[in-house]
Amino acid sequence: MKYFFLSLIALSILVVGVFGFRGDKFSQAPIQVFPDMDDQDKVKAQTADSFFADGMGSRKPVIGTIPRNAEAGVMPVEFGAGRAGYYFDGKKEATFGNGLPDDLGIESEADMVGLLGRGEDMFNVHCAICHGKSGNGKGVVSHHLGEVGVGVPSLHNYPQETSPDGYIYEVISNGKGLMGGYKHNLPVRDRWAIVSYLRALQASAK
Repeated sequence: MKYFFLSLIALSILVVGVFGFRGDKFSQAPIQVFPDMDDQDKVKAQTADSFFADGMGSRKPVIGTIPRNAEAGVMPVEFGAGRAGYYFDGKKEATFGNGLPDDLGIESEADMVGLLGRGEDMFNVHCAICHGKSGNGKGVVSHHLGEVGVGVPSLHNYPQETSPDGYIYEVISNGKGLMGGYKHNLPVRDRWAIVSYLRALQASAK
């Protein structure tokens, strides 16, 4: 029994010594039982570092580094933020238009085949999970949404006559209803590629 009480007292002292009195202020840093990566062996920006010959921790970007904005150069892809015109917003004179924008540079059958191929790839990655690979609204997600009474529309119900190409582009960009927008994920050209592929799916379903 004596050893039990001694062990209990020692354990209590150990717990208090390690964790301290929570809420109390101390002049020294507490013992880190779990460091949680507070102290890392890394080089911080704007600090000295003896590893490099110039003694500086900050390094110049390697050749080919892509800037996060267009201030230092031309972006390799265009997401269209803040840009106006049919290519960027799908509108011709304030109304949604039909047809592919000239900016896509489609001048031959090979160009169109390439655009459709890209559209198929992007559709299968971003759209098929909900709308199905054929666009019939029976993707994997639709089965789960159906259990709670929410349906996924068939894309075959949006023909050019009532849903212009520019409108489809707008929905892809900014979303509609429960669907979120993809303007931050898909460059402008890829969105138009999906529009083109969607029209091909609609034509094949007739």
